[in-house]
Amino acid sequence: MGATYTHPDVLTRGIEEGWAETETDPTRIDWAARQAAAAIPFHVVDGRPVSPGAPTGIRHGRGELGHWGERQAADAIVFAHIDGRRWVLLVERDDGHGWAIPGGCLDPGEEALAAAIRELEEETGLLLPGAYWQVHPARVVSDPRATDEAWMVTTPAVTDLGDIAQLPAVEGADDARRAEWVRADTYTVLASYLEATYGGQVFAAHEELLAEVLS
Repeated sequence: MGATYTHPDVLTRGIEEGWAETETDPTRIDWAARQAAAAIPFHVVDGRPVSPGAPTGIRHGRGELGHWGERQAADAIVFAHIDGRRWVLLVERDDGHGWAIPGGCLDPGEEALAAAIRELEEETGLLLPGAYWQVHPARVVSDPRATDEAWMVTTPAVTDLGDIAQLPAVEGADDARRAEWVRADTYTVLASYLEATYGGQVFAAHEELLAEVLS
């Protein structure tokens, strides 16, 4: 049958604060509607959703996520170059899961690029009017909070400020403990810089994505 796990916060604080669904039985959900709206197709077996990124090691339950099935997010990857060195803007999450690309969940009816730009401003204060964004395909991320029945899909949006004299000022806000420009000539450089400078590590859900865009 597989492991079952839902973090206690989902059923208490999550419902009180509105970020978790109140439904505790996924077999009572209208999965046809959710499958039709999904960014990435997924199967439903005996009334229970199965992540296209499964297995996670937890077959049933919502882990630390408040929703059942897919939740769509968008991430804003911002590069800049100074003296031949590449930097990327990251935020330290306030939930203890490490350093991440600025981003978050789509609001109802919101396009992915609009969500990425909105989350960038909310979490770092950075506004980039007129920036050119390259939107990548949606993808399932290896989120440590996920299970086979609750997962995250993100649409990455990438922009490059090019060669500049000084990195734009940023400040962590919303659910970002802080925002910082991080050396990112390669993924190895990025990981080493985070460890040496902040004693931090990359959010597990963004490791593969950052490694790809930095390759």
